[in-house]
Amino acid sequence: MELSLSNSSSLRFPQNDFLSLHNYSRPGSFHTFSNKKLASKSISLWRPLIWRQPRLLRLKAQTSTESNASGDKHGDDDFIVEDVPHLTDFLPDLPSYTNPLKKSQAYAIVKKTFVSPEDMVAKEIIVQKDSPRGIHFRRAGPREKVFFTPEEVRACIVTCGGLCPGINTVIREIVCGLKNMYGVDDVLGIQGGYSGFYSKNTLNLTTKVVNDIHKRGGTFLQTSRGGHDTKKIVDNIQDRGINQVYIIGGDGTQKGAAAIYKEVEKRGIKVAVAGIPKTIDNDIAVIDKSFGFDTAVEEAQRAINAAHVEAESVQNGVGIVKLMGRYSGFIAMLATLGNRDVDCCLIPESPFYLEGPGGLYEYVEQQLKENRHVLIVLAEGAGQEYVAQSMQAFQEKDASGNRLLLDVGLWLTQHIKDHFTNVRKMTINMKYIDPTYMIRAIPSNASDNIYCTLLAQSAVHGAMAGFTGFTVGPVNSRHAYIPINRVTETTNTVNMTGRMWARLLASTNQPSFVNHQTVRERVDKETIDAINNMKINST
Repeated sequence: MELSLSNSSSLRFPQNDFLSLHNYSRPGSFHTFSNKKLASKSISLWRPLIWRQPRLLRLKAQTSTESNASGDKHGDDDFIVEDVPHLTDFLPDLPSYTNPLKKSQAYAIVKKTFVSPEDMVAKEIIVQKDSPRGIHFRRAGPREKVFFTPEEVRACIVTCGGLCPGINTVIREIVCGLKNMYGVDDVLGIQGGYSGFYSKNTLNLTTKVVNDIHKRGGTFLQTSRGGHDTKKIVDNIQDRGINQVYIIGGDGTQKGAAAIYKEVEKRGIKVAVAGIPKTIDNDIAVIDKSFGFDTAVEEAQRAINAAHVEAESVQNGVGIVKLMGRYSGFIAMLATLGNRDVDCCLIPESPFYLEGPGGLYEYVEQQLKENRHVLIVLAEGAGQEYVAQSMQAFQEKDASGNRLLLDVGLWLTQHIKDHFTNVRKMTINMKYIDPTYMIRAIPSNASDNIYCTLLAQSAVHGAMAGFTGFTVGPVNSRHAYIPINRVTETTNTVNMTGRMWARLLASTNQPSFVNHQTVRERVDKETIDAINNMKINST
């Protein structure tokens, strides 16, 4: 049997020995795993005092006899946990307390109120017979022991970055969750993003104050981009006596949350830092989807339907709808699939070209001849290289470090009009709709409200249980605590060789655009071969 930690060291024990380290572990501070090949045998691993990101815990357990008998070509059964930090990692003498939910009337009906330390969420659920068990995350939810008393908690909530449906619901449910589940009364709202920590006053948030804010769009606390000064923020956290920080924001915001956690750990202060990932583009890695995304897709239908009505009501009508999607085209793709009237969807992941065989101009003309109208949906990040070339624009960035996008919707509208008017000598009627800010500024729908509630409550449970430097989200429909670096190290994008994009191509019958030389230079050979060999059927 072999136990290895973070690939850097390993502990070896005789294969036939039963090992238990429970007696050497702090209550609530160890990892316990049960291996199916060890039957009733279990192993508990004491949490190290220093956490390095990401912290990988591997359990390998299989005798050579078992391996040979089973014919397992992998040999050892590999179970990896990418764990999140805990306050006891750098404050080992913290006392723990009984969770107040034990006395909760609402939770009295729950058969299993508390999440077991052994409960993990698998990153991949599509596996093969001989594949390793792979990466897992710690399951989110209430723990039997907490590391804060209700009286000592002073929490704060901050929102950063762009708007998104559901932010107010998350704020409301953090406040209500702290109060109704744990009896916490002291919650502060940081106004205006990260800079609000040191430049603005705070709001006292009570359940009465936030009671109906979920019915409004935007953020009750206001927001901003940039303004992150780690030292100033942590100084303010200490000065105000804050010991739980809930940070709602996207990629840059979560990186800021990781920096705050590291500074807190460096200073050795009892502050739990919890991130709630936010982006309307649904481009956050690892988690199933971001909150507000369903609402955005639903609201986009109104704009698409309006453009369709306008286009089909005139001769040679061309409707164009621009939706959000800086680097990822999920909103445009799902809105197109949900509508079924769209003839072409253009997203950042899929390069396109205008002129020549198989180009956009040819396809638009074909649709006009067959149907007398055409409807195009495009994400704001699509075709940016063409717009930049025609406008001789430079790459500029906003305060969050995001590339400032040029208006591809207006650019495409003008180029289609010029081509058909001047080159093809055709009269067309252009109808361009840009509902970008309308989509993100509305309140969340019922589905997103429920999702936001689960995110907020998971964050509260995690912070009260002493976890810190983590973010929350559903992984394969099960909420988990995820190391912040896992959701910031890469961007989730549409898989151009995946079934969902194939379904869209089947729905719209649009060209894939991959056979043009300009596009081939941007798309790898493997992707081109996969698309060329696709046989797409409508589903």
